[in-house]
Amino acid sequence: MLRRALQLLIGLFLYGIALALIVRAAIGVAPWDVLTQGLSLKTGWGFGALTIVIGVIVLVLWIPLKQKPGVGTVLNVLLVGPAADFGLWLIPEGLDLWLRILMFPAGLFVLALATGLYLGARFGAGPRDGLMTGIHERTGWPIWVGRTLIEASVLAAGWVLGGNVGVGTVLFALLVGPLCNITIPWFRIELPREEKRELEGSVKPSEPFVDSPAN
Repeated sequence: MLRRALQLLIGLFLYGIALALIVRAAIGVAPWDVLTQGLSLKTGWGFGALTIVIGVIVLVLWIPLKQKPGVGTVLNVLLVGPAADFGLWLIPEGLDLWLRILMFPAGLFVLALATGLYLGARFGAGPRDGLMTGIHERTGWPIWVGRTLIEASVLAAGWVLGGNVGVGTVLFALLVGPLCNITIPWFRIELPREEKRELEGSVKPSEPFVDSPAN
């Protein structure tokens, strides 16, 4: 249990640092982060604070979808935002283009490692993936359809609000899944038989924290 808890916390911290690297690279961010940036520009709130607020709103949307968050889900909402703010404080803005181009793949790689760490701890999926799984269960739509519709919607909203859409957004969409599929098995912890049986009784095999990247 101690190893799982440490792996979860390290993974969530690194996830926030990875977001900061990608944001400071300034060549385009992931769809949900486009929305966060856009809202930050309009409200004046910090990136990390808005990451928490959006996560809480998404968790509330789990209620009508009858999704059950895990400890990792709640900690994802609470810890990734502050970790991202710490990374944004640590990494200055306005770096040279060549350095920012290097920062983007570094951020993407750290994010894949972080996803493998925190999902491998087996404490629950991220709030956004749970939303997509819930829509799949309520509507019968394939998960990829729900994911595409949601991420296209938040991307469009974030772009309208002034979020940073660029080549990095496209690269993120194309590469994050394959990278996380590599890293998740590296850190996947096998649960004791009783705990595994309890987990399998409450989570369907299609849910993202079992076999796919989360956010």
